[in-house]
Amino acid sequence: MDRGGYNQRRGGGNARGDGGGGRMRGRARGRNFSQPRRQPADSGGGRGTAGRGFYPQPPPPQWQPRQQNTISGGTSTATGSGTAPPSLVSPPSNPHPPSQKVVPVAGMGTIGTSSDSNETISPIQRPDAGGKLAVKTKTLQVNHFSVKFNPKSRIIHYNVDVSPQSPPQPGRPPRRISKTELSLIRDKLFLDRPELPLGMTAYDGEKNIFSMVSLPEEAFVVEVSKGEDERPTGFIVTLTLVNILEMSRLEDYIRGRALSIPRVILQGVDVVFKENPTKCTVPVGRCFYPMNPKFRETNLQPGVIAVGGFQHSLKPTRQGLSLCLDYSVLSFKKQMSVLDFLHEQITGFNLREFGRYRKHVENVLIGLKVHVTHRRTKQKYTVARLTGKDTRQINFPAVDAQGNPTGQLSLVGYFQNRYQIDIRYKDIPALDFGGNKTNYVPMELCVLVEGQRYPKEYLGSNAAKNLKDMCLPPPRVRQDAIQAMVNSRCGPCGGDIVGNFEMNVSNVMTTVTGRVLGPPKLKLSDPSGRTIHMALTPEKCQWNLVEKSMVEGKPVECWGILDFTLRSRCVFFDNRFISKLIEKYNKFGIIMKEPVWIEKTDMLKLGNYNQLSDLLEKINDAVSRKYRCRLQFLLCVMASKDPGYKCLKWIAETKVGIVTQCCLSGNANSAKDQYLTNLALKINAKIGGSNVELINRLPHFEGDGHVMFIGADVNHPASRDANSPSMAAVVATVNWPAANRYAARVCAQEHRTEKILNFGEVCLELVSCYERLNGAKPEKIVIFRDGVSESQFQMVLGEELQDLKRTFERANYSPTITLIVAQKRHQTRLFPSPAENEMTSATRGNVLPGTVVDTVIIHPFEFDFYLVSHHGSLGTSKPTHYHVLWDEHDFTSDKLQELIYDMCFTFARCTKPVSLVPPVYYADLAAYRGRQYYEAKIGMQSPYSATSSSSSPLASSVSSATSNSNDMDFYKLHSDLENIMFFI
Repeated sequence: MDRGGYNQRRGGGNARGDGGGGRMRGRARGRNFSQPRRQPADSGGGRGTAGRGFYPQPPPPQWQPRQQNTISGGTSTATGSGTAPPSLVSPPSNPHPPSQKVVPVAGMGTIGTSSDSNETISPIQRPDAGGKLAVKTKTLQVNHFSVKFNPKSRIIHYNVDVSPQSPPQPGRPPRRISKTELSLIRDKLFLDRPELPLGMTAYDGEKNIFSMVSLPEEAFVVEVSKGEDERPTGFIVTLTLVNILEMSRLEDYIRGRALSIPRVILQGVDVVFKENPTKCTVPVGRCFYPMNPKFRETNLQPGVIAVGGFQHSLKPTRQGLSLCLDYSVLSFKKQMSVLDFLHEQITGFNLREFGRYRKHVENVLIGLKVHVTHRRTKQKYTVARLTGKDTRQINFPAVDAQGNPTGQLSLVGYFQNRYQIDIRYKDIPALDFGGNKTNYVPMELCVLVEGQRYPKEYLGSNAAKNLKDMCLPPPRVRQDAIQAMVNSRCGPCGGDIVGNFEMNVSNVMTTVTGRVLGPPKLKLSDPSGRTIHMALTPEKCQWNLVEKSMVEGKPVECWGILDFTLRSRCVFFDNRFISKLIEKYNKFGIIMKEPVWIEKTDMLKLGNYNQLSDLLEKINDAVSRKYRCRLQFLLCVMASKDPGYKCLKWIAETKVGIVTQCCLSGNANSAKDQYLTNLALKINAKIGGSNVELINRLPHFEGDGHVMFIGADVNHPASRDANSPSMAAVVATVNWPAANRYAARVCAQEHRTEKILNFGEVCLELVSCYERLNGAKPEKIVIFRDGVSESQFQMVLGEELQDLKRTFERANYSPTITLIVAQKRHQTRLFPSPAENEMTSATRGNVLPGTVVDTVIIHPFEFDFYLVSHHGSLGTSKPTHYHVLWDEHDFTSDKLQELIYDMCFTFARCTKPVSLVPPVYYADLAAYRGRQYYEAKIGMQSPYSATSSSSSPLASSVSSATSNSNDMDFYKLHSDLENIMFFI
């Protein structure tokens, strides 16, 4: 909810893969965009001879001039004359770069799609040896651990096919084999067969085995039993050679002798590093959580604990291959008996009054995995339902050894006769595990399986706060946790598997030198309207608005209040808040008149589409008729957080065209000075004002030409959601040189589609908006793309950027373009060295804002760097990783780093620099707003039929919309809002 405060939402995640080199200088006037430099596709490796020993860590790379963007492929070499090789280590054995012949393409051809479908355009190479600008330098430690490997070794990749030995019964589909069963089958096979060395192989749990030795390509029969008293099941396991991965190809890439990243090799090495933690921990997604013993544990609420673990990735860097490992926390259900779990989860639970709690019990238990205690078995059962009868009343047909019926047998008698167990709690239902045959077990004989995730959204407020505190340890605590996991027997380096693959991992964090950039000088105003120049210090890059004001404060002359607290059980809205807000505006020297409209209603309106839509339209029309002016914004006061907030935003921003500012009545009534200031900042930005600007023009763009900054992001549905659309958002600056006001476009697209559809058309529409407001089109465009991994760089370059270029060309428009990816989903963390750790109230042991690292831990030859642009006041600062894919502006490292850092001071809703460059931050907010539109529409499906007449045009239109989640009419912004910052 936009309650006036600043909430820095950007957070952690996972890093994936890396890209490969190439560069285009300047505007590339010498050749068409559709005629990129190309080279043969990567051949994919072959058989080789294993070697011995470890390759030593390479010395620091030597700088070479950057190359053009190229279409890069394999490792072939040529004595090219015009471009310098991407020399990264002192001097490589082959001094020549990979071949880069030009393949002409007629007309407006496609990037990365020619006669060879494997040819792809590569990100640009680094333009220099790194930045030099700094007000101070700091020695830092990074959670990267150097990995040494034998470049002469090879990893053999096999496909694993597992099928049941007995065919399925007629009419039934083949039985699905779970990942747990697959791991048991693989372990049993390798333990039984001496020619299959378990310690020399790594398994991904599905279809792939990577081995350091040759394995027989044949079919094996494996019998596996899930328990000592269970009949073994037979499986046929077939091994087939897929590829031989030569580690020399990875060495060539790191040393710059090849521009195409050997992803298949990195994937194989990644499986090797996951082999040990997969066996020793509970894997959840990309993370691993040790359970026996637990690494770190905190009780969150009855039956729920938080457990510390780790996530890791492998990255080719300038120091060689690096293992990047970070600390992670997740909430789990405790391993305990089912009955104890019910007592802890359900308040007042009483077995003697089970009927009163049956619905609660079903909600808590259905879907949980349990072990049984009456048999020796590791099998996991999923609770499908509760039995309809109590345990003492359950009977089932008994059969003899030949399968002939012998009468009825009670469940209680069965456990007494078969297992000599006297069931204690007979007057409660048993658990039904579902399946094709009867499978009932009394609750007292069931124990929760360890490592079952507990969704954080189900936690109480105190438990959620405790989980957040554990997830955000201070830098020194996080650093110690990372170091402990690297040394742990459960970690990726534990056991013998990594060493068996002729690799060795340093247990010492990488040391780098971080440069601290100086903050820009800011432009504010005083209450009389005079310009104030403000200089900040590197240690305290924050400012306040005491006796100051926004650069351009928009007068508030026509605004209203929609009070949802009528008949509320919570805090009623105090009208004295109005005078306090007006007083705050007066202190800023900005005119704010009394609200022209005050409407009181109740929170139930938020849950009814038709009533809320009618109410907003009534207010909007009444103000227009009575005051002959447009409502600047509507302050919406809510008694509590409510799902109807999404519906309010959806209706106001797509149907009615009203800017809304929401707040909670409790916060409004307290009216603290900082809260009022934050509220005023958001309102001023939403109605077209300017809160803060830079005194000087943005670095690298000091000339007279117009420049536009574009941010693009895609918001995907939750991992458990298999149907909802993804939401794409593109934002762009509409003013220059301040470059701090944005227009936005939001659209829905296919489920989990990362590519932004019609990216060129959306950007051209934003360019047209810029032209209408400024009388000229931007001559230069800088695009910041969020949310893509290294494996998706080719999609961004070859599809999105190509679409943009083609669209601009059709419109006879040819600006220069730079394309940069901003990544927060990675594990890299920067820690001040113990000798230089400056613990202050501002940094709390974190690195200083403005800290940039562009050596050692960066890509071997592409143009990337890490920047911490914000204050690390909570937890451990995570840098943003910026990776330049395309550049027609000849950026140097210094100029680009300074540009991005300066832009981080222009974020509209706070008075400090933010962690992510504003175009991306705003695109993220806009895409999330699109997600709220969709959820509001889905949430309103049921009430339509109950609260609306079928003859109502609105009801019928909404009803039809719910049948098509991607209907653009329900995500298209109202024309009055699409060119203002409604989304902040």
